[in-house]
Amino acid sequence: MSRYALRAASVAAALGLWQLLTGLDVDLWLRFSQFPTVADIARAFADRLAGDDYWTDLTDSLTRILTGFLLAAVLGVATGVLVARSRLAEDLLGTVLEVVRPVPAIALVPVAILLFPSNEQGIVFITFTAAFFPVLVSTRHAVRALNPVWEEAVSTLGGGRWRILGSVVLPGALPGIFGGLSVGIGVSWICVISAEMISGQYGVGYRTWQDYTVVDYPGVFVGMVTIGVLGWLTSTAVELLGRRLTHWLPRTSYVPGPRAPRRASGAAAPSPAPAGSAPEKGVPHDQLV
Repeated sequence: MSRYALRAASVAAALGLWQLLTGLDVDLWLRFSQFPTVADIARAFADRLAGDDYWTDLTDSLTRILTGFLLAAVLGVATGVLVARSRLAEDLLGTVLEVVRPVPAIALVPVAILLFPSNEQGIVFITFTAAFFPVLVSTRHAVRALNPVWEEAVSTLGGGRWRILGSVVLPGALPGIFGGLSVGIGVSWICVISAEMISGQYGVGYRTWQDYTVVDYPGVFVGMVTIGVLGWLTSTAVELLGRRLTHWLPRTSYVPGPRAPRRASGAAAPSPAPAGSAPEKGVPHDQLV
């Protein structure tokens, strides 16, 4: 509970500092006088929540992000495993993917406009592209980093390729896969908002850009807060799902323990305990070396 209280206090302190700087119109190189206050944003937020447009924009953005992200998750994992396990697939796809990967997804907006018959499909395509490559790269590296002894053990016991894939490759690569998914969902939010600003008709990004064009700065910050909260919620959901599916992994947390006493110069090191003897009372087993 103390950790949650500390997190809430940090957010409250940041909001209080924001309100103080904007309320006093502080201009020390940074022009806080141009910013809306926290109270102004809160009033704008309440007005938006009372209308239908806000919920329509929210539904449209979530539909786009979830559709593109789920497609990227399935195809990214499948392609990553294929490239990591097959030399033929790596030769056929590896070079093409590596050439396309550095291109920012938002730079594909003109391609999406020309390629797809509707803006909606183009935005989903941009969202998919943004999440696809982080998932692909993380999956590829995670599969290649697996210990080959595990695969050899399953093969020795008579397991085939599909058995190895289901019992060794995918479970062993899950931590790396979810690392890529966590990065991919964040990048997807960045790109879907940018795509909505450019070619969307509804959505949080589209509404934020419209507020900027009519100089409604509290409305702009309402969109920014909405994007931040949605990104945090979806990233947390991916992380929790990853922890649930990898519950068999050891979980470690830093807990400071007592320091070992320092030996005096020239003092003899303690002799190791005889094999089979019980550990001394109060001494952890891993310290009996």
